[in-house]
Amino acid sequence: MRLIVRLLLPLVPWAMLAVACWRWLLSREPRAALGQRLGFVPRPAAGHTIWLHAASNGELASARWVLEDLLAGRADLQVLVTTNTATAQAMASAWGLRGVTVAFAPLDLRPVIHRLLRAWNPQALITVEGEIYPRRFALCAKAKIPIALIGARMSERSFLGWQALQPVMARALGRVDLASVQDEASGQRLRALGLPVSALRAPCDLKAVAIARRPAPNLPLRHSRARWLLAASTHAGEEAIILDAFAQVRDRFDHLILAPRHPRRGDDVAALIAARGLTLSRRSSGSMPDAEPVFLADTMGEMDLWYPLCGVCIVGGSFVPKGGHTPWEPVRMGCAIVHGPWVDNFAGPYAQLATAGGALRLQGGQDLAQALTRLNAEGQDRLTSAAAQILSGIGSGAQLCEDIEGLFPLSPPKNPLR
Repeated sequence: MRLIVRLLLPLVPWAMLAVACWRWLLSREPRAALGQRLGFVPRPAAGHTIWLHAASNGELASARWVLEDLLAGRADLQVLVTTNTATAQAMASAWGLRGVTVAFAPLDLRPVIHRLLRAWNPQALITVEGEIYPRRFALCAKAKIPIALIGARMSERSFLGWQALQPVMARALGRVDLASVQDEASGQRLRALGLPVSALRAPCDLKAVAIARRPAPNLPLRHSRARWLLAASTHAGEEAIILDAFAQVRDRFDHLILAPRHPRRGDDVAALIAARGLTLSRRSSGSMPDAEPVFLADTMGEMDLWYPLCGVCIVGGSFVPKGGHTPWEPVRMGCAIVHGPWVDNFAGPYAQLATAGGALRLQGGQDLAQALTRLNAEGQDRLTSAAAQILSGIGSGAQLCEDIEGLFPLSPPKNPLR
């Protein structure tokens, strides 16, 4: 099996090229997308240059503070931000940051990467979370361009999958100059796959720092939200568990806001709600939470509207084996955290919360109703206070930016690829 995977791996970029061409022909992406994926990006102005890559919205948003801090430190800095999705590209463009060029990520093909490096001559490549590209890393190393992994995360499941490509991963990770991991476990797994010990820096959870650096929100008083329940970023199989529990705790909670991870599942979730005899309103129909017991938040990018309304947040992806989602968003918004056993994507933060008594961990959906019954206003306050203490202790991330700045020189080097 490993041999088959290794034989097929070189074909992946070519398959992605075929998909990119097909999407371009069907006009599913902007006209400039195909050219950018082939490495044709606008040349930068004179000065220092950095290439920052993040897969999609979540990864890019978590790294925004790093980008802003680096730009603030050098007036002549030009940054190429690449991402895999149109929505992330639109988000980064909307930030309107000085000196930033936003483009679709280049395919991991030698001539494509070579073309981009010749145009931009970056003095560092910064990759967010788990984006590891063998040819990109190899050509950057050949051109003596330092490579930094920030917010690097490697779950146990991903680690087991990558072991089938151990030689490929070892070569790619061996070229990394700086790696700031989200947690110690990720660091250990990346080291086992070939990351040099000398590259490791202190762990830094990008999302936690991003959230901790935000101004304190002006939240409603607890008594006005204690009877509102939020289920955030739920996956298939979780909505039924949550709806059944909600039906059993109507004496404790009057309202449930149900926000599926993928809004396209809205009709299926609405059917689950109706099957239990519960009335609902839907955000996709233009509604806001009202007198109906269930509000279906079947839209994207509006979670910040729902957190302040609710005293308790059930973290989706944790009652089915999806690895959970970050707890820091609801913690920042003063929600008491309830989650299931599957939180391996954010094992470090949930371990911190467990130690401090800042979250309620359940072994399965069968325990959910009983746990919610105990979460009156006082119980919610105990959880949120303990969680807020942890979030307040998260640093500013200044050390990470200093480490990154130490990778590249004060004056632009000659382009070795010209």
